[in-house]
Amino acid sequence: MPTVDAKPTPFEFDLDTTALLVIDMQRDFLLPGGFGESLGNDVAQLRRTIGPLGELLKAWRATNMPIIHTREGHKPDLSDCPPAKLKRGPMIGQTGNFGRILIQGEYGHDIIDELQPLPNETVVDKPGKGAFYATDLQEILEKSNTKSLVVTGVTTEVCVHTTVREANDRGYECLVLADCVGSYFPEFQQAGLRMIAAQGGIFGWVAESPALIEEIAR
Repeated sequence: MPTVDAKPTPFEFDLDTTALLVIDMQRDFLLPGGFGESLGNDVAQLRRTIGPLGELLKAWRATNMPIIHTREGHKPDLSDCPPAKLKRGPMIGQTGNFGRILIQGEYGHDIIDELQPLPNETVVDKPGKGAFYATDLQEILEKSNTKSLVVTGVTTEVCVHTTVREANDRGYECLVLADCVGSYFPEFQQAGLRMIAAQGGIFGWVAESPALIEEIAR
């Protein structure tokens, strides 16, 4: 069985039951001048993931393993945006440099050009931080008999962490790739990764993408 050097222990996975999850690599979060930067964040902290993730996608697409992309956002009328979320994020729905912020169908809501999904890849739109909340992700994974998830995307401490915790509660084994996840805050990045692998892998495993690419290429 394929095995990747990881923390806290080597990660074993079955090629027939593993899927790649790419979380929220959206223009609103990653582009200079976008929503993320307008909040005072350094988007370079997220953009460093683009190169490694692009290499991973190239290798993964050479296999038959599924790829699932997610996008956080809301319907144009904001009917799926919880009031508490809107209260804490009053810019949601307002007009930014790339259209209405975090609104489905707007330029900024879509995935960055470098990592655009292929026509045969699944895209899940989610209104919350976790990819399972109010989506059909569970059904998608069950249909493909997925047991393990390789988790990538942004941000490490928010949408990535929430999704990994949700997946853990549903019985999925999760491998998080440290160079393919990012946070605006370096201290959150490091703490978030340590939390996943702590206590013998309380939420999953952490590895670097080259080790996984080498293994699936074999």
